[in-house]
Amino acid sequence: MKKIMFLIIFVPFIVVAKVDVSKIYGKIKIVDSFPDYKVQVVDSFADLNVQKVESFADRAGKWQFVDSFPDYKIKFVDSFPDFKIKYIDSFPRVN
Repeated sequence: MKKIMFLIIFVPFIVVAKVDVSKIYGKIKIVDSFPDYKVQVVDSFADLNVQKVESFADRAGKWQFVDSFPDYKIKFVDSFPDFKIKYIDSFPRVN
């Protein structure tokens, strides 16, 4: 009886987890190392529209920039971001 050996090749693959940008709001600190997210600022095709606010950063896209006690730490990059943002002046009203 001959033994037949099978060679199984496991092809590694990259699992890309999409960031839920609707949960990214609040106090944001800009850092150079150990960020929670890497972000690219663009003019079009953004994943999240961001409005800079001084207070009440209480919904998606409202960011209050702080130096201490942040909710999220962000690093701005030119390539390979976790998501892309576009700065806007104000949000449309919701009736």
